[in-house]
Amino acid sequence: MEKPEEHLTKIFAVKTTTGQEKNVARLVAAKVEMNKIRVKAILVPEALRGYVFMEAEGPHFVEEAIAGIKHVRSRIPGIVSFSEIERYIVKKPVIEELNEGDIVEVTGGPFKGMRAKITRIDKSKAEVTLELLEATFPLPITVHSDYVKLVEKARTQTVGEK
Repeated sequence: MEKPEEHLTKIFAVKTTTGQEKNVARLVAAKVEMNKIRVKAILVPEALRGYVFMEAEGPHFVEEAIAGIKHVRSRIPGIVSFSEIERYIVKKPVIEELNEGDIVEVTGGPFKGMRAKITRIDKSKAEVTLELLEATFPLPITVHSDYVKLVEKARTQTVGEK
């Protein structure tokens, strides 16, 4: 049987300067740890810019944690339901967002930092075959989809275009 104390925490949204979410989270985490403020978790979703989510028992703990922190705009009034932020926590596999013709950057291995064009996708093995753009001759390589980062979506051709 669950204890009633486990349901006391709520999630609050804090508006920040766009691009400063991680810095705000670090500063708040340091302040929370130093002053023993009762904030249980800090979430910085990469897909949602300009917001940091904090789990605490009440809004006054969040207010105390963000007071005087640079790049914090305000606390959004109200409580955020878990279902609203669940999509930022559950990570969608990278391969689901990739298509043939997309431009990606290789993030690991000997070709790290190089840009490439996707020529083939094998979803069953979670692998992509790439053609390095910076190579002097076409060099197809196959890497795991976790080692690529989408840079640019492929331009789809409209009817009548060649």
